Amino acid sequence: MKSNLFSFHGRIKRSEYIVSIMLNLCFGIPLQIVYGMTDNLAVHIILFLLRLILLLFMLAQGAKRCHDLGNSGWFQLIPFYPIWMMIADSDYGSNEYGSNPKGNGGYGSFNDKR
Repeated sequence: MKSNLFSFHGRIKRSEYIVSIMLNLCFGIPLQIVYGMTDNLAVHIILFLLRLILLLFMLAQGAKRCHDLGNSGWFQLIPFYPIWMMIADSDYGSNEYGSNPKGNGGYGSFNDKR
């Protein structure tokens, strides 16, 4: 999570994407529970705004993960594609979205020169 969390530019590793999902769940589920337990309009508005912030965070992280796979950030809107983002390996080396966050790439050893 070294890069700007709300930026849609660059690439992130698979592990950073999975950590982002876990953070979203850790904050999103309690927010949703509190949202369902209260009838106060002011609390609903605050919780709604917090959920929007979490949505922006996840869209940014998803776009960066799509970039790591060599695709546009819009690919994350394809059904079940986020599952693929959790299991697929990075594009080897640099691509149009930046350098590989792992270093040279996700194939073989560090000395692999593909």
